[in-house]
Amino acid sequence: MSIELTYLVWSAALAFMYVLVQSTAYRMDYGLLHAGSQRDGERAPNKWAARGNRALRNFLETYGLFIALAVATELSGRSNGMTQWGTQLWFWSRVAYLPAYFIDIPFARSAVWSISLVGLVMLFIGVAF
Repeated sequence: MSIELTYLVWSAALAFMYVLVQSTAYRMDYGLLHAGSQRDGERAPNKWAARGNRALRNFLETYGLFIALAVATELSGRSNGMTQWGTQLWFWSRVAYLPAYFIDIPFARSAVWSISLVGLVMLFIGVAF
């Protein structure tokens, strides 16, 4: 199995981790009864639940691109150093992004996000050209 496909499989576990963190923060903020309800008239979330929501939303914004590029790399047989490094940069920066969102070190979250973007660009260049 190629590096890109291997990381694609592990990205599903990473996506699950983002959902787990978000849903746990939500339940800790609102409680199990509210989480199990229709959530009508919901108040604004506390900062932890809000960060979990934003982190998950941000992950999902780039996840589709990663999936498309990883699958295109695999189907085209164009795996190379650029696609492999891009895949690893995207994956490991997305691993680091979740705690970076909660730790709140100025510019750390943005720096990690930028690295993940570089990974996607490398992956695109490697498969497209």
